[in-house]
Amino acid sequence: MDLLDMAGHLIRRMHQQSTQVFLQRTQAAGFDLTSVQFAALDAIHAHPATDQARVAEMIAYDRATIGGVIDRLEQKGWIRRVISERDRRSRELSLTREGERIRSALLPIVRDLQDEILEPLSGADRACFLRLARRVVRQQESVNEPTAGTSDSFSGSEAPARPAGRRR
Repeated sequence: MDLLDMAGHLIRRMHQQSTQVFLQRTQAAGFDLTSVQFAALDAIHAHPATDQARVAEMIAYDRATIGGVIDRLEQKGWIRRVISERDRRSRELSLTREGERIRSALLPIVRDLQDEILEPLSGADRACFLRLARRVVRQQESVNEPTAGTSDSFSGSEAPARPAGRRR
């Protein structure tokens, strides 16, 4: 069987390519973050005072490794963790002013790189591709509900399994 006839292989290759585009464009603009970190920033912005388990769920990322992502965002001064008043065992996450500034500066870059990722496709083909990809993702999520949270929902994302030496 030809690898270019295998959906899994093509999805993995597109993932690699989108990760590369994300890193190139954000680094060229002077930012040091991964697409998973951006996804977490965006989720926290949309849902302030949420906990990291919910962030993992929102971005479809592994709950066991989201802690490292959150740690790095906190070290950069982009998010803050505070003890929840509702549940003292829980830490609520919110963006700092710097985190809001970084997210706002990144938004146009991330929007533009979406077009670059799908550059070979016409506008109609891009819309069709995204519609079909959403259908597959939603179907898989509904089938795999108990194990959801093992991949990232943003293009250019990192894989949830953590290879040695890979930064999140």
